[in-house]
Amino acid sequence: MKLVPVKKTSAATAAQQAPVADLVVKEGEEAWTAAELEEVLSELHQQREHGQGILDDQSEELEGLLRDSGDGAGHDQADVGATSFERDYELTVLNNERDKLAQIDRALARIEDGTYGRCESCGEAIGKMRLMAFPRATLCLTCKQREERR
Repeated sequence: MKLVPVKKTSAATAAQQAPVADLVVKEGEEAWTAAELEEVLSELHQQREHGQGILDDQSEELEGLLRDSGDGAGHDQADVGATSFERDYELTVLNNERDKLAQIDRALARIEDGTYGRCESCGEAIGKMRLMAFPRATLCLTCKQREERR
């Protein structure tokens, strides 16, 4: 159940592939600098490494739970219930980490292809400050608020 790591893009490679001048900024914001892009890339790679570690650990935990679950013989209902709860928790953590890794990979791909910073819903700029605070953002604040109300 291990996630196959994608090709890691070094910060320097991504910065070379997507000139910082091509990245979108909101009106009134300064253009991206190479140092700012480097900071975002570093954060994304750190988050990816951390998430991959959690995913690997949780996968091992889940494999152990599935291997040891047996048919319930010799276990009372409380043991079976606790095991089911723990298994469901591990699955939830795994799914959340997989989603997070997919968001990180998507952000890295958007940096490489020069679309980083553009809202995937309305096409407007997301805002440099929002992206520096949450580098995986794909929606501007207005579209994100609209999505959360649904």
